[in-house]
Amino acid sequence: MTEETQSKKISKYFSELDKETKDILKISKEARKRGLDPEKDVEVPIACNMAERVIGLISAIAPKVADAGIEKRITELEKQYGNLDWRVAFKIAEEIAQQKFVKFDSQIEAMEIGIRIGFAYITLGVVSSPLEGFACLKVFKREDGKEYIGINYAGPIRSAGGTMGAASVLIVDYVRKKMGYAAYDATEKEIKRMSTELYDYHERVTNLQYLPSKEEIEFLTKHIPVQVVGEPSEKLEVSNYKDLPRVETNTIRNGVCLVIGECLCQKAPKLWKQLARWGKDFDMDQWHFLEEFLKIQKKARAGKEEVKSKEKVPPDYNYIKDLPAGRPVLCHPKYPGGFRLRYGRSRASGLSSMSISPVTMLVLDEFIGVGTQIKYERPGKSTAVAPCDTIEGPIVKLEDGTVIRLETKEEARKFSSQVEEILFLGDMLVNYGEFLNRAHVLVSPGYCEEWWVQELEKATVDMFGNLDLDKLSSLVGISKDSLDKLLKLPFRSRISAEAAVQLSRSMNIPLHPYYTYHWNLIDLARFGLMLEWFDKGKVEREGDKILKIVLPLDPEPKRALELIGMPHLVVNNEFVVIEKGHAHALMASLGVTQEKDLASLRKTVSEVPDDSETSVLEILSKSGDVRLRDKSGLFIGGRMGRPEKAKMRKLTGSPHVLFPVGEEGGRLRCFQAALDEGRITADFPVYKCTKCEKETISPICEHCG
Repeated sequence: MTEETQSKKISKYFSELDKETKDILKISKEARKRGLDPEKDVEVPIACNMAERVIGLISAIAPKVADAGIEKRITELEKQYGNLDWRVAFKIAEEIAQQKFVKFDSQIEAMEIGIRIGFAYITLGVVSSPLEGFACLKVFKREDGKEYIGINYAGPIRSAGGTMGAASVLIVDYVRKKMGYAAYDATEKEIKRMSTELYDYHERVTNLQYLPSKEEIEFLTKHIPVQVVGEPSEKLEVSNYKDLPRVETNTIRNGVCLVIGECLCQKAPKLWKQLARWGKDFDMDQWHFLEEFLKIQKKARAGKEEVKSKEKVPPDYNYIKDLPAGRPVLCHPKYPGGFRLRYGRSRASGLSSMSISPVTMLVLDEFIGVGTQIKYERPGKSTAVAPCDTIEGPIVKLEDGTVIRLETKEEARKFSSQVEEILFLGDMLVNYGEFLNRAHVLVSPGYCEEWWVQELEKATVDMFGNLDLDKLSSLVGISKDSLDKLLKLPFRSRISAEAAVQLSRSMNIPLHPYYTYHWNLIDLARFGLMLEWFDKGKVEREGDKILKIVLPLDPEPKRALELIGMPHLVVNNEFVVIEKGHAHALMASLGVTQEKDLASLRKTVSEVPDDSETSVLEILSKSGDVRLRDKSGLFIGGRMGRPEKAKMRKLTGSPHVLFPVGEEGGRLRCFQAALDEGRITADFPVYKCTKCEKETISPICEHCG
């Protein structure tokens, strides 16, 4: 099918949708005009685009905006800034607040409607937050007598989501500044009240998804230019800081807690990502405090260890702070052997849905299944797990000391009862968009097949001028068919250790990731101990090919093999045997050939100063026989979230009618039971017929018609 044919079919399809929708709407309007329903018109307006949907939503409480030309202006702003850009919401909110389209009874009303429309725009016009979550604006007096704005939020703000809930505060502040109101001057008691209220809500009412530290809450409350207020929603009062003049209630307010905790604090990185790009152009300099706030948040999330840490990406302990009983912790933050970050997406994964190996699921005693929620360290909060069988699975140590890489479900079932320690959980496949969406810095992943293939392709093109597999095959001694399969199906194709080493040497590319080990996870002292241990072993060769390495069992140096993820056998509780391809790859990584032994490598290691930060990987890259890359990358911590989230979600009850049946309907509110009773006791509107003057509950008289 050509592109032109497809385009015609798609156009025809949408034209039919439009026509049939209008036909159904026409019939619905005719039916409503008969007066048999409480309303005589169809309440749901038809919207052809985002702008119409937004105005249709807000016109429910502000009918004036329906035909004011605001939709056209939104479309113009989208052309200027881009679709769904926050700046569109800022500008349209400002212009409506300035009453450029519609005149309102007061300035505050104009500001409220402008903010609602801006808020509806960034929430796509499909949630109730702009109507019910954002309740109203309130004007308070600063200590110097100037007026400032308070934003009254209610519980339904949660439907906007954390990011858009936080963005609504930015819209309010932008409009506030344009309309000449002063910034909020939080007092010490108001700052303390906010942190107290959030912790009271979290501990006494319900868990917040993200509980900021008191330092975060107090810093934010002190610097935010508008006051976040709300209606009392709980029966409980705050435990301290009551009867404050500018806080209207002593009762806990869920809207306030949600906006401060789960919106502003949790989504501060996203806010700063936007404001850092265009904040100055919109006179939002007062929000530059977010840069300092993020430093405070980074320290709070990382715990005490972070203060001394120089790491670019410090560990984040937030996901295990509120750990319920019975939810297993799979791995701690950035702990070696946790989920290895791997960029990509499988067919089964999607938005906030990561993939892990199905073998990993089995090794974890099937605690983790398809759809299980996992709270994880980064880049987001939680994910629903999907399987992917082309990423790396776990490496485990068995009860007899043998270390194996589990690659199939059959192997996992065979050895799961013998597992003593899970050395590596395997990969977690994370889409790049998760990092982009959450404004998280991109981090380096571990070396993997898709990376290696691109390096091989580039090296081939650089050497031969194009991707000439015939010449490559002739150079490295690997069949053209094998190379073609390797390039096209890197996840499904298995390369031998000898071929991997040959390609690395001939093409000057890093060793294939399957035969690359986690050298960065051991220090030089342990590495030196391992080299000394190798002197006591025996290497079996067949020409240039290394068949087997046999070593005496010694727990200390053996631990080095375990930590780098090197598969090996323990035989008769006496010998450690590294065999097949791993023996060949290990010796190549260490730079051992027929002409060269480990003596020079040991000398290099011994000459490194004790205070040096030189890693084992750096030494091997310089002195080894092949190039090596970091296999580890970044490990991600995780714990089980709410396993019940994986269940099918069903509505409670099974309503079949929209007619009140009262107590006569019985416990199940059954329509038939009410019919058997012959009467219904409920609240109904009462109408009076102008012809027969009889009262009825129906808009149309059942006697006169």
